[in-house]
Amino acid sequence: MLKAVFVPINQAGWPFISLFAAMALAMFLLWEPLGWVGVILTLWCVYFFRDPPRVTPTRDGLIVSPADGAVQMIEYALPPKEIALGSKPLNRISIFMNVFDVHVNRIPIAGKISQLAYRPGRFLNASLDKASELNECQCLRITTNEGANIGVIQIAGLVARRIRCDVMKNQLVNTGERFGLIRFGSRVDVYLPDGISILVSVGQRMVAGETVIADFKAQEGPRIGGK
Repeated sequence: MLKAVFVPINQAGWPFISLFAAMALAMFLLWEPLGWVGVILTLWCVYFFRDPPRVTPTRDGLIVSPADGAVQMIEYALPPKEIALGSKPLNRISIFMNVFDVHVNRIPIAGKISQLAYRPGRFLNASLDKASELNECQCLRITTNEGANIGVIQIAGLVARRIRCDVMKNQLVNTGERFGLIRFGSRVDVYLPDGISILVSVGQRMVAGETVIADFKAQEGPRIGGK
């Protein structure tokens, strides 16, 4: 019961939680009703930076969602040139995180971080298609043990102004492992090679590190979902 209530907090959140708590205390000194507003904001900050444990499927060939949220788009798109995935459009799954989703990002498939690049940019609404081209982002290329390349792009949004990425180039990573977060609303894109079965549809809710979004070994065709 206590585990369901007291969810672990990501360490990146403690400076923000401390700041909100200090502001709440100052608000109480100014005017008590204002202080309670500060308490509510502090509790929301705690909720935002929650980092619940996840049970990750480990069969070879599975790709899990790197983010909580809803699948916003599934389409062919050119990958960012910064991670050298080629000049042809690839399958792209876009997952949008609102301010109430868990924002800790997780590795979608085991392998090596073969490319890592930061791209400065704008802070448009992350739900817009052009956000993938214009917004600030952190780009990762994961090379699997079988030699396939997967692109994972953390995209800053209208509210999110800070991307955190905790992995380094040439680092070995495991499926479901935490690798960063984006603060206060954002989007994560996954670029997949041709010939892979996509197992999610537009509008479907994702759980980072748990929901299987694609499978190298499955023969199922792409799913179509409504918006």
